[in-house]
Amino acid sequence: MLNIGDTAPDFELLTDTGEPLKLSDLRGRRVILFFYPRADTPGCTKQACGFRDRFPRIETANAAVIGLSPDAPKDLAKWKAKESLPYTLVSDPDHQVAEAYGAWGEKQSYGKTYTGILRGHAVIGPDGTLEDLRTRISPDESVELAVAFLEGK
Repeated sequence: MLNIGDTAPDFELLTDTGEPLKLSDLRGRRVILFFYPRADTPGCTKQACGFRDRFPRIETANAAVIGLSPDAPKDLAKWKAKESLPYTLVSDPDHQVAEAYGAWGEKQSYGKTYTGILRGHAVIGPDGTLEDLRTRISPDESVELAVAFLEGK
């Protein structure tokens, strides 16, 4: 279980361009790492576009955004282009990173229980420490809380 102040688990995952990305390569900047179940679905699009629409505010705070889901890089690339997302998406097909952040777990939909990505986000400080972590929240809450945290509100 991760706690605020812990070192954020590092990872290396393939991006929407098929290139590897390491979280540790972004040291020196804050990072919003947001978790979403599946590209090009309504709730996930709302969350991703919320971060897109607030991207200038995020950049002003010297922060980067990374979206994480189990989707394949080619599916991420297609969705990124469709929605004009200005940040990187990463593929976590084995959900190891989502699990490390507590963003993988039991969910319910239409009376059925299954495991999957728990929507939310982490804010990682410039030194690699976990500053904020939220899961099981709505797309709008994820965006608003992450951006407010960056801005110190």
